Amino acid sequence: MQATAAGLQPIEMSFLGNTLDRRSTRRGDKAYLATLLRKADTEIVLSTARTLVFADGTPLRLGHDLDTALALDADPQEMVFLGLRAGSGSAVFATTLPQEDEDLSERGDLQLIDLRTLALQNALPPEDMGALAQARAMIHWHRTHRHCSRCGDRTVMAEAGYRRDCPSCEGQHFPRTDPCVIMLITDATGERALLGRPARLPEGIFTTLAGFMEPGETIEQAVRRETLEESGIAVGDVRLVSNQPWPFPANLMLGCTGIATSSDIEIEDDELEACKWCDREEVRQMIAGTHPEGHLIPPSISIAYELITGWLKQDLR
Repeated sequence: MQATAAGLQPIEMSFLGNTLDRRSTRRGDKAYLATLLRKADTEIVLSTARTLVFADGTPLRLGHDLDTALALDADPQEMVFLGLRAGSGSAVFATTLPQEDEDLSERGDLQLIDLRTLALQNALPPEDMGALAQARAMIHWHRTHRHCSRCGDRTVMAEAGYRRDCPSCEGQHFPRTDPCVIMLITDATGERALLGRPARLPEGIFTTLAGFMEPGETIEQAVRRETLEESGIAVGDVRLVSNQPWPFPANLMLGCTGIATSSDIEIEDDELEACKWCDREEVRQMIAGTHPEGHLIPPSISIAYELITGWLKQDLR
């Protein structure tokens, strides 16, 4: 865990601390779930299409009680059961609200915070951030799968939110997690790292290369393919070193290292607007905020930060 250049409090890679007991074997027990939902200590995570909805004031509390959720027009038939809290055994649910952010922001008793912003603020403990990652991914899936992909009719929630059923064609649909490889590629000497700059990132940030895995592909094959497609660099040896749930919207980041077998960078598609080999001193400048061109690396909530700083720690000179 390291402090950021801007003097913020040190933050560890986010979304790893989920300690909820998911009780997956009870998801089909509607009476059990109904009892949990009505309990006084139950928390319901509320979200719009873009942001999480919290009660106004500090400290932040993960969820709301059932009465508050219903008063905000939450659908009781669309409550996803996330699990039971370790220790207390209190239940945590999540659901989406029909209102837009603009409607809710006019209320004085609520505050709306994007999950990424919340992680950067370090305002909730790791176990709550992990639960919110689960909640946000599930809510997004339900919002985007209201209709059957086979026949187009309306689907209904089943198995406490971990399935949607189509009454018309009897199709069953399940939440998806999309695996993505994210890789710190070094040259043959190990003294330079390959960093790229996607246009979607804030100005000046350079990061590790990344991309979605494709069907019929191993992790190693995906690392080699994505690196070659984005930078023109061929990769030999690949190792899986870490992973991170990344709920934007529902990815599993598979952190890898790889050793390049070529050195000439060629950007042939629109994935990156820049890509370069960086030595250790340049990366240290990025972290310290002293880079002459203002280049930076991603914040410490991300697996990219962990991969980059992990490479720097291998410098024992």
